[in-house]
Amino acid sequence: MFCDTHCHIDFEDYDADRAEVLERAKQANLCFLINPGIDLASSKAALSLSLEYPGFIFAAVGIHPNYVSSMANGDLERLWDLAHTQALVAIGEIGLDYYREYSEPAQQREAFLAQLDLAAQCELPVIIHNREASRDLVSILSDWQRGLPAGSRLKRFPGVLHAYSGSLDEALELAELNFAFGLGGPVTYHNGAERRAVAAGLPLQKILLETDAPFLTPHPHRGKRNEPAYIPLIAAEIARLHERTPEEVGEITTQNAIRLFNLDSDILLKT
Repeated sequence: MFCDTHCHIDFEDYDADRAEVLERAKQANLCFLINPGIDLASSKAALSLSLEYPGFIFAAVGIHPNYVSSMANGDLERLWDLAHTQALVAIGEIGLDYYREYSEPAQQREAFLAQLDLAAQCELPVIIHNREASRDLVSILSDWQRGLPAGSRLKRFPGVLHAYSGSLDEALELAELNFAFGLGGPVTYHNGAERRAVAAGLPLQKILLETDAPFLTPHPHRGKRNEPAYIPLIAAEIARLHERTPEEVGEITTQNAIRLFNLDSDILLKT
């Protein structure tokens, strides 16, 4: 049993064969996918897919830091409306990206804080994007998690650092605050020694499997379009690092995701 906790199946990359891609995911023994939004349009598309494939695709809504500069007046209010949809399991993909700087860092931080506040009010975990912004991101997430009400479910299950590329020390700091870490294709790359070191250093109970499809395709398909059916390739490498079987890694990481996103495992296993 596997799952893909981060894939963008709503993207146009899959318009020609979306149904076939999803069928291959099921054939690869994936029991569910999580599709986060990156702006309002893709958030709505993710929700539509979750309604079209109930119990198999789950949606998250959010505005990615690279798209913050394109936000219009009222977009956060519109995101609030989407966040109260029953099919939703998380707020994301949100965070900080100082690599491309498509949006000013100050503007990114303002939107990030607003969406963290939305997640806290809705008691939904967050799916976090981070690229070359670890110093600010770790500080913001630490303050946010520590400031949550004592009875909030998010104290135990605050969210996941998607496509984690930071250091093991930073990961262990955030793990102390109960964050999980999404690991994908880069752990399989020939030049992915640093990612493998982090994967080996984290307990399996803190790891989620993800593809970030259509991006970050694992070896040996690197350079081609990614898809959820490749999750077992990622599981196999993490299994090697932890001296477990891929099936054990799949089971543990899927249960991690079920707990984090507060999913009904009985329904999932019958889908």
